[in-house]
Amino acid sequence: MARPRFFAALTGLAASFAALASPASARPDELQATFDSTFGTEVRQPQSFEAIYASSFEQRIADLANPAMGRIGVAAIDLATGEEVMVLGDQLFPMASTSKIAVAAAFLELVEQGRYSLTSEFPLMLPVASAKFSSARAPVRPGQYMPAIDLIEIMITRSSNPATDALLAAVGGPSAVNDWMQRKGIAPFSINRDIATLVRDDGEYNPATHIDTRDAATPRAMVRLLAGLYRGEYLSDQSRQVILSAMSRTVTGKRRIPAHIPLEARVSHKTGSLNNTSSDIGLIECPDGRVIAVAIYVTGQGTKLAREERIAAIARALYDGFAVRAQQNPTRNWASAPYATGG
Repeated sequence: MARPRFFAALTGLAASFAALASPASARPDELQATFDSTFGTEVRQPQSFEAIYASSFEQRIADLANPAMGRIGVAAIDLATGEEVMVLGDQLFPMASTSKIAVAAAFLELVEQGRYSLTSEFPLMLPVASAKFSSARAPVRPGQYMPAIDLIEIMITRSSNPATDALLAAVGGPSAVNDWMQRKGIAPFSINRDIATLVRDDGEYNPATHIDTRDAATPRAMVRLLAGLYRGEYLSDQSRQVILSAMSRTVTGKRRIPAHIPLEARVSHKTGSLNNTSSDIGLIECPDGRVIAVAIYVTGQGTKLAREERIAAIARALYDGFAVRAQQNPTRNWASAPYATGG
């Protein structure tokens, strides 16, 4: 039974995405043409393809994502080929709960070092009511103690904020997570507040029109994080499996990246939501063995539902577009490609 493929009207994108959503009835050359016209990748003489890909591609999406409706950042990498798609890929966006992947990674490094184990117990850090901006750090109180493996599970699958703050406290606070990311060469990325404070003080700025450098990262940085975790560059196989397995069980964001991806593909992802911003980052494991790392950050667009529809439409367009590229090189054994292994 296929997932519903209804796409709500998306300004400037509806026709293109609707065409991409029906690959069974379209020839590969038609899909390629639609993908190119949507993302601006068609070759235009006398410019070279490299010049188009580096400039017109991203500019085309920026034009379609009307700035009056809010900024949209996209980064995607086919891990089998290394091909990248970037739209405002180097602009900062609010991470919201997508930062929880980095928190889990920083904690798991401490497990590998023997400082903690997955059975080490820590208390949930429950927020205590306080007025916005009334303190540099929102007050919290300890709650139920839980094993680290369970805290990671609910932090990722259900986006639990008290579980996140429990692990943040265990690793040494936001600065420790920033240090982990910097040591892995992933930037720009910055966690500046615990989740209790971030949520309490949410709404200080409108992310659609203002770039707040706090608790922010670029889509490119977040895709680099995903790609490195999948490839086993940052953590042991056991540790990366803890994160990737939890991402495969995520229950939030069903209307985001997974919404229009075919059932035969597997999506492992982590959502994020704050005032006027919705996001989703994840790995799409394709039936032919390819894996696509995707980070999509959407601000504005009027409503949360509209932001989620935009994420879902872009994710499906990326899935179809990369599939077309794979079809154009049928001699490649995608299942045995360098990075088509893992989680």
